[in-house]
Amino acid sequence: MVAFGRILGFCWRSGRLSRWGLAAALVAFLVSSSAHSKTDPPDVSALSVLYTSLNSPSNLDGWQTSGGDPCGDGWDGIDCSGSSVTKIDLSGRKLSGSLGYQLSNLPHVTYFDVSNNNLNGDVPYQLPPNVKYLDLSGNDFTGVVPYSISQMTELEYLNLAHNKLNRQLNDMFGRLSKLSEMDLSYNSLSGALPQSLGLLSSLTTLSVQNNKLTGSINVLANLSSLNDLNVANNKFSGWIPNELKGIGKLETGGNSWSSGPAPPPPPGVHYNARPHKAEGGGASARMAGVIIVASVFGVLVVVAIILIIGLRKSSPPSSIYLDDEARISEHKQFAPLSAHESERGGIAKGFKGDAFKADSNNSIDVKSLQSPSSAGLRPSLSDRIQSFNDNEFEARLKQRVSIRPVAYSFADLETATGGFATGRLLGEGTIGRVYRAKYPDGKVLAVKKLDSALFQGSLDDLVADISKFSHPSIAKLVGYCSESGHHMLIYEYFRNGSLYDFLHQSDGFSNPLTWNTRVRIALGTARAIEYLHEVCTPSTVHKNIKTANILLDTELNPRLTDCGLAKFYERTSQNLGAGYNAPECTRPSAFTAKSDVYSFGVVMLELLTGRMPFDSSKPRSEQCLVKWATPQLHDIDALSKMVDPALRGLYPPKSISRFADVIALCVQAEPEFRPPMSEVVQSLVRVVQGGSRRMDDSSVTSDY
Repeated sequence: MVAFGRILGFCWRSGRLSRWGLAAALVAFLVSSSAHSKTDPPDVSALSVLYTSLNSPSNLDGWQTSGGDPCGDGWDGIDCSGSSVTKIDLSGRKLSGSLGYQLSNLPHVTYFDVSNNNLNGDVPYQLPPNVKYLDLSGNDFTGVVPYSISQMTELEYLNLAHNKLNRQLNDMFGRLSKLSEMDLSYNSLSGALPQSLGLLSSLTTLSVQNNKLTGSINVLANLSSLNDLNVANNKFSGWIPNELKGIGKLETGGNSWSSGPAPPPPPGVHYNARPHKAEGGGASARMAGVIIVASVFGVLVVVAIILIIGLRKSSPPSSIYLDDEARISEHKQFAPLSAHESERGGIAKGFKGDAFKADSNNSIDVKSLQSPSSAGLRPSLSDRIQSFNDNEFEARLKQRVSIRPVAYSFADLETATGGFATGRLLGEGTIGRVYRAKYPDGKVLAVKKLDSALFQGSLDDLVADISKFSHPSIAKLVGYCSESGHHMLIYEYFRNGSLYDFLHQSDGFSNPLTWNTRVRIALGTARAIEYLHEVCTPSTVHKNIKTANILLDTELNPRLTDCGLAKFYERTSQNLGAGYNAPECTRPSAFTAKSDVYSFGVVMLELLTGRMPFDSSKPRSEQCLVKWATPQLHDIDALSKMVDPALRGLYPPKSISRFADVIALCVQAEPEFRPPMSEVVQSLVRVVQGGSRRMDDSSVTSDY
């Protein structure tokens, strides 16, 4: 604009301010601006989302909610190298809000510091993937330490201290060979230290004081580079390993250490030698310990040999199809734990990790859902079957939009699905069947075999349309196949199945979805629909929103599927979803964006009540969920009786009331009175923001 003013001034002074002079000035300005714009567009977009998520603070000079040139115009707190943003330093700026959901689109950022602000919500899953220095300390972040940190192989400094992080640390540190300083102190982290902490070969400083961590600290004994360790004021037990007693700075007070001499390490476990203070004990005692260890080790070796021989005789031939039957129980294995079960450590049946656990006093923290990143893409934990192998996932994490659907051969898919066997059938919908495809390397995909009677036109065109969708809460199309008259779409595979499965087909009362998880699923799904309606060009109507089309990843974040398939629904005469259709939708072609809003309201009703949208087993007056529930949504007493009994009363009453208010808006009979999805999203955000108080497991103490 300054350049334009100078050109205009020159024309005025020279007496040449005519139509042609003004046009020339404008062209010169545009050319100058275009040449001056230095920043890569993905970086600009990511920073704009960040600025909006920070509530557009006025004290960040140069920042804009859209567009701009951070590198060329020198945005406050931003450093660049060439056209790429490399450093973001917003420490101590009194910022509020969250960090948005596009930070993973900043691949060149190596320094990210937003410490000492008032940021809240979950630590976003989407963080700069190649960061070396990451400081989020001194805020109000809640939730779990995001697993995406496990992929930051360049990370050298990590500081998440002085937040409100809770739950257990995932086993996520195995690849962080360059990490030298880590501070997780002054949070509410619980559970045992993960074994992968012992692989941090470069770690010199570790601070985990003032948490609720339990178990032993033996996993740290082999960290030979460690010279500053603070584990004070936790719930650790056992003995302090001798190997740690010689480090330069050690703080261990405020734990429940055992007294007396420490026992020898388990057979086969060897700790690195480190100089330490003498602990007493003669050579004879040490020799006796060695003899005991050797004897036990010898017995274990003999037992192991016998077991191996027995297993070889009894094991069936290996096959990638042998675990089809196990799929029946997958939802039970990965169902979220109720607050009581979590507190008892009920992580049986193969579930490892604590992603769904309520905090230590069984409270429900709805505030932890405020970050839009709670719907962000997350990998399977190390002990779970991954939808992608490690290399594919790492590339996906760095830039999700870089993944493009690839062509699969029919023969390849036929082999991976066992000939499209019944045992591999995941579900059957209006326009086709979905099969599970498993490969020898562990990769698992979902193959949607389209009904050939409904398919018209080119699959390539359909794939191109679906590939344009790029949102954390929309299931990603990863491949396709069009051979021998077969038309198939290949998606990410989510082992937890659909929201419908969790609400209506699993043992929901013993392992229910907690209230904060339900709100997180609703908000993530609403953001996906908002993206389809108001961000995509042209606007897209889904036309088949229902809980069966909302898939759940391993941490119960939602993924809306079947996006972009509306044209198929228009070619069928089937009822797309009993109980989900708005009153005006007498046929599929009548669906509009407002019809999607209605269907989403029904999904919210399912989350609230645990009931199916239409249930013929109920009394006639209760069979249609919308008709039964709508008159009661504003009646506090009636509402409390409608809430899913599986929640066992563990929810904030006023949060339920506000949630019901949003439902009432969505399921209005007249489409013109239903709000657009952007307003629904904002209403749900306000529900989340209202959740600043908590309740315990014995009574509801919050009145919000």
